[in-house]
Amino acid sequence: MTANPVAEPSPAKPDPNAQTVTSVRHWTDTLFSFRVTRPQSLRFRSGEFVMIGLPGDNGKPIMRAYSIASPNWDEELEFYSIKVPDGPLTSRLQNIQPGDQIILRPKPVGTLVHDALIPGKRVWFLATGTGLAPFASLMRDPETYDKFDEVIMMHTCRTAEELTYGRELVEALEADELIGEMVAGKLKYYPTTTREPSERMGRITDNLTSGKVFEDLGLEPMNPATDRAMVCGSLAFNQDVMKVLEGFGLNEGANSEPREYVVEKAFVGEGV
Repeated sequence: MTANPVAEPSPAKPDPNAQTVTSVRHWTDTLFSFRVTRPQSLRFRSGEFVMIGLPGDNGKPIMRAYSIASPNWDEELEFYSIKVPDGPLTSRLQNIQPGDQIILRPKPVGTLVHDALIPGKRVWFLATGTGLAPFASLMRDPETYDKFDEVIMMHTCRTAEELTYGRELVEALEADELIGEMVAGKLKYYPTTTREPSERMGRITDNLTSGKVFEDLGLEPMNPATDRAMVCGSLAFNQDVMKVLEGFGLNEGANSEPREYVVEKAFVGEGV
């Protein structure tokens, strides 16, 4: 009598949406960025987001929306993330290393794209915290400087250290071989802190309504005939900024109906 042969377990099929981590940088105890390989078929507009994640304990992937921080011409994809100790995804994601794999669903969408704005002369990028990510993409896109004479990046964090990612990115732009000449004289960077004393302080809403940012940068106040804006932050921030922009006469637009400003709402209240 012979024993029935024991079937060998089938090797796990590789996830078709798996991408390999190529680099990781931790900026603070709560902020990090990472780069991954880019699917050959992925096409996106700078400012859009995709779903990325890791396998959960139950085998089902934990997915969250993440803005692509790299421009659409980059050979890799970059992401900028907060760390949440008990966050379902970021508690794991913050420990990734080069060579690890993440899950990326290559279906980019989003509101913070040039197509959602009507033509203008100035564009304002308004962000708090990791809301800078879509603007990290747009600031490195030649189309931004083709469409606008001036680009103003307002970014607010609690401390100066939390501004480092954006500051280093902006400082590197003028030396960039691809768009350095386009950026020179057009991009104005206005970082502020809200808790730690620094050279420039205050919330974006306060610096707009008081006129301080216009005075500091030598700019005329916002005008719906010439100014366009994009907004990315918390729900409260988005709502407050929308009121300020509408006070200047700007109207909210979308991909289907371009207007003077747009707001990314995909990340609000989602948890990380």
